[in-house]
Amino acid sequence: MTIWINEQVDPSGMIHACIASCNEELAKDCHESFEKNLTQDQKDIGWQARIREVETWEEVPVNSLKLS
Repeated sequence: MTIWINEQVDPSGMIHACIASCNEELAKDCHESFEKNLTQDQKDIGWQARIREVETWEEVPVNSLKLS
């Protein structure tokens, strides 16, 4: 099983938003939305929208919104 995790991360590495899903299309849409929601000022100081894959729900951050 593949689980996609979308995160918005500040320059210190703190996760401010996290959504996990088994649906690849939904995950890609979410990533695009996270990217669009970052302002240029945020990007300039190091904010990131990132997407990554894990194989088990145990690897998903505890504070995530989990979508099936």
